[in-house]
Amino acid sequence: MSVNLEQSYPDWVPDDITFPSEGNIAEVLLQDCRRYADRTAFVCADEELSYAQLDQLSQRLAVYLLSECRLNKGDRVAVMMPNLIAYPISVLGILRAGLVVVNVNPLYTARELKHQLVDSGAKAFIIAKPFVAALDEALPDTVVENVLVAPMGEPVKPSGVYGGEARIALNDALSVEGELEAPAVGPGDVAFLQYTGGTTGPSKGATLSHGNVMANQEQLLSWIAPCMARLPGTQQHVVITALPLYHIFALTVNALAMMRHGASNVLVPNPRDLPALVETFKRYPVSMFSAVNTLFNGLLHTPGFDQVDFGNLCLAAGGGASVQPAVAQRWQQVTGTTIVEGYGLSETSPLVTLNATDAAEHSGTVGFAMPSTRIRLLDDEGTEVAEGEPGELCVSGPQVMSGYWNRPDANAEVFTDDGYFRTGDIAVRHANGSYQIVDRKKDMILVSGFNVYPAEIEAVCAAHENVIESACVGVPDERTGEAVKVFVVRKSEALDEDQLIAFCRDNLTAYKVPRQVEFIAELPKSPVGKILRRELRS
Repeated sequence: MSVNLEQSYPDWVPDDITFPSEGNIAEVLLQDCRRYADRTAFVCADEELSYAQLDQLSQRLAVYLLSECRLNKGDRVAVMMPNLIAYPISVLGILRAGLVVVNVNPLYTARELKHQLVDSGAKAFIIAKPFVAALDEALPDTVVENVLVAPMGEPVKPSGVYGGEARIALNDALSVEGELEAPAVGPGDVAFLQYTGGTTGPSKGATLSHGNVMANQEQLLSWIAPCMARLPGTQQHVVITALPLYHIFALTVNALAMMRHGASNVLVPNPRDLPALVETFKRYPVSMFSAVNTLFNGLLHTPGFDQVDFGNLCLAAGGGASVQPAVAQRWQQVTGTTIVEGYGLSETSPLVTLNATDAAEHSGTVGFAMPSTRIRLLDDEGTEVAEGEPGELCVSGPQVMSGYWNRPDANAEVFTDDGYFRTGDIAVRHANGSYQIVDRKKDMILVSGFNVYPAEIEAVCAAHENVIESACVGVPDERTGEAVKVFVVRKSEALDEDQLIAFCRDNLTAYKVPRQVEFIAELPKSPVGKILRRELRS
């Protein structure tokens, strides 16, 4: 049976939310733009965008897309850029026009880009200038008719020029004025096609409606309300956004939710430049920061980070992958703030669970089910597992997608007969109602019939004083079927294979102890910072 976790919620969190019956995301964000018109909404390098300017420029873009590109309600518009001022303008403009945002990873090759454009059927494309070469190669096989090239390293503002070509500068498009006659858009209409990472096959587009995203925003805002009220008086929240906005985590948690609080969002185009990111922390009085485990860990190992003033930091949000206890402990020692870990996916808009924001220490779990969210943990036969036993986390709620875009075959596989979405993640439910993600179902290692979850091995390795980070995979073994292998980035060459295996043997059951250790200079990671175990396996 599914479990109602209302008794485990913090006191201020409602048991359920009211699913929106009218309206759309753009209308909600426009209320924020007008409420906080004089405030700075987004900052990137030395460029600033006020809420009033976001309102004005997004309207001009919406007018251009409808009148000049001749797009119709529901048409898809792809957006391919890192964290730039042009991104929020593009997304709000697309949504105001009643169109669908297709977020694209700017690091995609032409082959990957072609797949996403063909699959989504995007008719227009807004792309940052450095990535045009990949588009030129992919474009002939798509139905894209209009390309808007966004500046990078120069201001986003109307140029006063418009030539009417199929490919123009975004600044020229922002020069087109006129009344916006947008179609009516409601909660059931599609807002985003959020493509999955494609780790288990071709990338699929999660179809997220306006209602899905608005519901998840209400779920999130109910949890973080006391946390966001910690700043005195009318002081503006400052959000440092290093995770890419094209990813569902930063898009909804950093951009959409923080706009509801009138926050100033500092956009970081290149989060891999950790020394520069530390300087950003020193320059801005950060009150909210989100990251994945590898980014938290990387900052902690970057000189100068321990000299940042964290006096305003109200919320450090972790997601995307399990935050390791050793990393969480070091973060709390340096910043004085607990990492509040949650769990979600592109298919769930994204949040499914979250920890209480007033927790005194990192719980090691991903928290409790969001309001109006039901969770079941199922075994391979579809039967619910006993409390404390691992099972596939399956979720039902107003934030869950309607399905994958044009993929009825995939939808039949990922939804149970009673409508629960199969996440592919293995979790256990604790007695207090909180959930702990054990690992990805497909990453599980089978050693002599015993299940070994890589995240557990990686967490143990992270506790060693000479380990910066590690990744665990299964490798073929004639005797046990599979054996555990870890790839390790070490602080000092004084650490050898025997020492690390001995350390693991002191902390793990025998069948979980790594059989092989390989030291490498850097682990392969996705643009969001997730470790790519599949590349290590190959």
